[in-house]
Parts: sequence; C-alpha cells; structure tokens
Amino acid sequence: MRAIATIVRAIGGLNWLIGNIFAWLALAIVIVCFAVVVQRYAFSTTRLWMQDLYVWLNGAMFTAVAGYALLKGDHVRVDIFYRPASLRWKAIADMIGVVVFLLPFCWIVTIYGLPFIQRSWRLYEGSANIGGMPGLFILKTFILVFAGLVAIQGIAMFLRSILVLAGREELLHPYYRYPSDEE
Repeated sequence: MRAIATIVRAIGGLNWLIGNIFAWLALAIVIVCFAVVVQRYAFSTTRLWMQDLYVWLNGAMFTAVAGYALLKGDHVRVDIFYRPASLRWKAIADMIGVVVFLLPFCWIVTIYGLPFIQRSWRLYEGSANIGGMPGLFILKTFILVFAGLVAIQGIAMFLRSILVLAGREELLHPYYRYPSDEE
C-alpha cells in the first residue's frame, strides 16, 4: 500500500509541477496580446508571428495543465450525485470513471492524434499565415502531452481509490486526498 501511495504522490507531484510552471504562460499570453493590441491601434502595424504566439501559448498552457486540473478536481463533473456521496462511493465512481471514460478517451486522443502529429513533424509544419510562427509541430505535440498527463493522473486517481477502499487513505498527503464537504 505504501508503494501505491508513493506512486500517487509522484504522479500528483509531476502534474503539480507542470501545472504551476505552465500556469505562468497565462501572464505571457496577456503581455503578448496587450503588445499586439498596442501595435495595432497605437502604431497601425502588427506582427503576425505575435498573433500566432499568444494563441499557441494558450493552446500549450491549456493542454499542459489538464492533468493538474484533474489533480485538483477542477474538471467538470456532475456534483449533484458526487459531492454528497460517501468517500467509498466517490472512490468507486472514480475507479469506474477512470476505466470506462478517462483512459479510453486518452487512448483515442493518442491513437488519432499521433498520425496528425507525426505528419506535422515530418513537414516541420509552421503557421498557415505568411510571416507567422514556425514550429507548429511543437505545439501539436502538446496533444500527446495532454493525453499522457491526464492518463497518468487518472491512474493516480484509480490508485488513490484503491487506498480509500482499503481504508489506507492516511498514507496520502492531505493534498492528494478527497476534498471534504467543508471545502
């Protein structure tokens, strides 16, 4: 059981680190977007690559922090049934949700996204806009990053549920436990 708790903490720690690093892209997005607006309206000019940049930063940020959002419980769920449920039923619901919905979804995203990403890398695809950013293939790779981080966080949720059902949730740091009703 301690090994399971260690795995849950390691996956959670990875997603926490990535989430906190990539969350800073929000500030970069605001700065770049502000610069584009100032260029356009104050100087009657624009740099197309800058317009691409803030859109691409947005895509990178949201795909990279998806696992972190799952760790924190910030994804959309039907709380009308989940929130009042007992800890045991939450664990069972999470196990079913991970196996039936989350992991198959991540698998489908990976399988259908991989040829799309491989093609992009073969072509060293850049922006479709003339004068736009090069390196679109790197941004498209974040599709796999998204699927991978969400999948491993789903595995951590499944393992956390095993600990709860075994009555060993105390092995986890409070950050990785189920939120209480008071929160």
